[in-house]
Amino acid sequence: MPEHILFLTGRLAEPQLRRVLAGLDGAGFTWEVRVLGVQVAALLTADLIRRRLEDTGGADRILVPGRCRGDLDALSEHFGLPVQRGPDELMDLPEFFGRQGSPPDLSRHGVLIFAELVDAPRLPLEAILAQAAAYAADGADVIDLGGLPQTPFPHLEDAVRALKSRGHRVSVDSQDPEELLRGGRAGADYLLSLTSETLDLVEAVPSTPVLIPSRPGDLDDLVAAMDTLEARGRAYLADPILDPLPFGFTASIARYHELRRRKPQAPLLMGTGNVSELTDADTPGIHALLLGIMAELDIRALLTTQVSPHCRSAVREIDAARRLMFAAKAAQSLPRGLSDALLGLRQRKPFPYGAGDIAALAGAVKDPGFRVQVSAEGLHVFNRDGLHSATDPFALWPHLKLEEDGGHAFYLGVELARAQIAWQLGKRYNQDEELAWGCMGPGREDEPSTARDP
Repeated sequence: MPEHILFLTGRLAEPQLRRVLAGLDGAGFTWEVRVLGVQVAALLTADLIRRRLEDTGGADRILVPGRCRGDLDALSEHFGLPVQRGPDELMDLPEFFGRQGSPPDLSRHGVLIFAELVDAPRLPLEAILAQAAAYAADGADVIDLGGLPQTPFPHLEDAVRALKSRGHRVSVDSQDPEELLRGGRAGADYLLSLTSETLDLVEAVPSTPVLIPSRPGDLDDLVAAMDTLEARGRAYLADPILDPLPFGFTASIARYHELRRRKPQAPLLMGTGNVSELTDADTPGIHALLLGIMAELDIRALLTTQVSPHCRSAVREIDAARRLMFAAKAAQSLPRGLSDALLGLRQRKPFPYGAGDIAALAGAVKDPGFRVQVSAEGLHVFNRDGLHSATDPFALWPHLKLEEDGGHAFYLGVELARAQIAWQLGKRYNQDEELAWGCMGPGREDEPSTARDP
């Protein structure tokens, strides 16, 4: 017998839900739609369902709207069958039922993130600790203290010890061998960057060195330094150096590939700042591409910076990208449909409803409250008095008649501004919710919106 699913919804969404489910005939289940006395499906809560749903009609499973709030586990126990949330938008039901297996596991990754404080010598200790805490919260595994040429770092030892006391792993990044020694003696876990000419430093401190070529592009020199440390039984990371676009980037990627061919098991590191910081392009895509290359070449450590304003969320983006690529590689699938964290400016399915769907929904509205929706054709505002559509919010103002209702006018102004941005960029818009910016946005994506209709 096919599974029988009971769908709970509101009055406005009922006709559309029935149409979508009718199009899913043959999907391997039978269905029933039940309206529990609410106008808007998002107003359903677990408590309300428990009070109003008198019988489950022989269902094997209950599916509630994605925005339904409350304890569904308790509801499942009460009814004696699974109660689950569906997608936020009912037009996403076909994709929802097309998913195979469990949701992707994005809890795992295989890359160590070094986050560099590039001006550490100029920062007081309190600022170093505050920035380190922010980096760690965004996903950094190692706090890198970046030295500056011809700039004293008198509190280097204090910084290393303070960071270690807070539970951070620490690296010291300097061109000055004396600073590297000081950092290593203070307890730094890693030293960046040593060459074949400065390898003797490893005999003085237990820190793990990060090796780079003595001369740009000299892979033979780097391999010789790696061989030396392997013969001594010392751990290391090796970095052939990523060059910026369009000045050697492709050749540097080829060097990483060649180094992996020559040293199949060697632990490698890639520094991404030369590309992300020095390219005026949105960084999530850059980081996705670089982490994908790292996944192919089994590069398990990365050094990043957040200097340029457009790189301010680099650590969060890299954290999302390393999880995405790990999940894709583990599942032997493309990195698609697993996470929206790196889709800050676009979304794969931004407009779940067409203009015709919205017109049908508007025709069922019987109250004066305004609804705002977005389709590929533009913005749509409707209530019981009619539907109005435009691509410019100012063209809608004459139809809203809110000149004497300042609070409501302000609210609709905010919502229409969000809707216009969503339409222009190709993003999903949901009334009363902030636009989702993936890992580029401030704060957590699952925080409740503060938007309210006065």
